[in-house]
Amino acid sequence: MLLRMSSLFVRTLREDPAEAEVASHRLLVRAGYVRRAAPGIYTWLPLGLRVLRNVERVVREEMDAIGGQEVLFPALLPREPYEATGRWTEYGDGIFRLKDRKQGDYLLAPTHEEVFTLLVKDLYSSYKDLPLMAYQVQTKYRDEARPRAGLLRGREFVMKDAYSFDVDDAGLERSYARQREAYLRVFARLGLEVVAVKAMSGAMGGSMSEEFLHPTPVGEDTFVRSPGGYAANVEAVTTPVPDAVPLEGLPAAHVEDTPGTPTIETLVAHLQAEHPREDRPWTGADTLKNVLVVVVHPDGRREPLAVGLPGDREVDTTRLEAALAPATVAPFEAADFAAHPEVVKGYLGPGVLGPNAPLGEDGERAPSTIRYLLDPRVVDGTRWVTGADADGHHVLDLVAGRDFTADGVVEAAEVRAGDPAPDGSGPLELARGMEMGHIFALGRRYAEALGLTVLDENGKQVVVTMGSYGIGVSRALAAIAEAGADDKGLVWPAAVAPAQVHVVAAGKGEDVVAYAEQLSSDLVAAGLDVLLDDRPKTSPGVKFKDAELLGMPYVVRVGRRLADGVVELEDRRTGEVAEVPVGGSTTGAVLAAVRGEGRETHEAAAVVGDGS
Repeated sequence: MLLRMSSLFVRTLREDPAEAEVASHRLLVRAGYVRRAAPGIYTWLPLGLRVLRNVERVVREEMDAIGGQEVLFPALLPREPYEATGRWTEYGDGIFRLKDRKQGDYLLAPTHEEVFTLLVKDLYSSYKDLPLMAYQVQTKYRDEARPRAGLLRGREFVMKDAYSFDVDDAGLERSYARQREAYLRVFARLGLEVVAVKAMSGAMGGSMSEEFLHPTPVGEDTFVRSPGGYAANVEAVTTPVPDAVPLEGLPAAHVEDTPGTPTIETLVAHLQAEHPREDRPWTGADTLKNVLVVVVHPDGRREPLAVGLPGDREVDTTRLEAALAPATVAPFEAADFAAHPEVVKGYLGPGVLGPNAPLGEDGERAPSTIRYLLDPRVVDGTRWVTGADADGHHVLDLVAGRDFTADGVVEAAEVRAGDPAPDGSGPLELARGMEMGHIFALGRRYAEALGLTVLDENGKQVVVTMGSYGIGVSRALAAIAEAGADDKGLVWPAAVAPAQVHVVAAGKGEDVVAYAEQLSSDLVAAGLDVLLDDRPKTSPGVKFKDAELLGMPYVVRVGRRLADGVVELEDRRTGEVAEVPVGGSTTGAVLAAVRGEGRETHEAAAVVGDGS
């Protein structure tokens, strides 16, 4: 296809949009690929839509290659299926809800597990119909509290979601593995580096899930990896649990005056001065910090919660919310303290929390109204310094399992560089990443809730097991833009670019215009998409600047050197410029460059697909 700048619906900008925070947002708007319609909502202009369709094409090809069948669901869906699975409530404020004129409840779909399940239930009833893998490429909606970074975190976005349906768990494992391999091929073809990491299933549910994260400083996720190959989203990292310590022979707990020590730092300094250890100095890791929060459940119910963890660690709210999903976490504020007078700020200990509530006059232990969860490091027999629930007092040698217990264990402490990997594969390093895809082994949660069963080969009704697999298509486009951009503008790989070649007619002479037209026609005839800058009243300088901003992978400049029998061919990825003789060799040189890049991309995809 030949696109002409003289008639293309595009307007480039020289200034960055005021709200833009990241390079992809700035450049996609400046280059006229997208235009903001509202916070987190964007209009696709012709060049942007061409890139989006190219990304979709790569995704579709890989889905079709593993037996996926494409369907298309509506985005406007009724409440009832989501009510049946509990997600109408679990999503909380994260979805768009609306009512029709008859006051019926609807939502703009954030994902489609429920309706895919009901469709298969409607059409299939036998094990002979399975396995089935179906997918769609469709617009989704989520009510992001803080939409930012352009297409990287929006309220409306394009997503590929696929679903597998199998008779048994072995079938689900095979479907999951096929999707995983297809995802690696998709991202290789798109030129996006990704790391597959263990992840939490969250509101989706299921026994296993993995995220495909693109390492980038602007990523919203923190992930970890070890020298031995362990990789996980920070939310899914599990703490190696130390061995329990025998309780026999441990010293008795004792309360000490510790005036003016409401923080870990002041407490450690006081212990060092007034209660020095013989073996080593005190550290924050010897103290038990008890952090209060409020758990907000999807139905609006608020529940106080205390998290006990070593004093040298902070509570990571993201990890805590992942552990408590679908609930969220809010601060413990003045009104909450007023409702719980037993809590002494700065000196809170386990004595008034969870199952450790004090005995009443009748000798019975009244359950605490504050649930108490402990970090996995707080195992039986470990000794701690913690609050004595009295101003200016702490208790020393308080032994877990002997002097206090909890309602459970929670992974909520921050993960730090150098922490041991859960599988023993070495120290962890932390990095930032952007989620490009997420796959889930859902199991039978949705099938059971919605009654999806089939007759097995023995004539027995069995519940179907499912997988769910998503790729952020519009987000992938933004990630490609982010990863490839330079200080001049966008730089697209040939696989997704709106055109592989940008021909710039940099002169007013009839010979320049005629040769640019002929070259463009020859390249289109050879199978390439070409963007021709044929604007008659635009200066060469402006055309060159626009070519850099728009980011086609190859730029051919037809200008004053045409009189010498050469044109310039620039590779935007490397900045290298070659002089190419005019004539048939020009077309051949451009074709060789573009097709060479295509071969490199497919070879990379093949390597990834082989598991290398």
